[in-house]
Amino acid sequence: MLLLNRANKVLGITTLSEGGLSGTLMDVRMIYQYAIKGNASGIIIAHNHPSGVSNPSESDLKITQKIKEAGNLLDIQLLDHIILTPEKEIFRSFADEGQI
Repeated sequence: MLLLNRANKVLGITTLSEGGLSGTLMDVRMIYQYAIKGNASGIIIAHNHPSGVSNPSESDLKITQKIKEAGNLLDIQLLDHIILTPEKEIFRSFADEGQI
């Protein structure tokens, strides 16, 4: 996760979770705990899909919505959720796809 100020300058970077081959847990409260402690105005989250498929899963879509809604309450904007793959130039930006 990237923590950003109002000018979108990076205030910090943190790893929220590490998982196995089939998944990991993402806790919305932990995301915003880091964001609040880091005085962030906005955040960008990212995770990888080792399969090489950049399409978001149903759980990716649900957690993104939960993170966005929580951020709206806290006035900390979710600017993007990026899915990275091992392929050199294959990634998916939820913001670019109009899903944020």
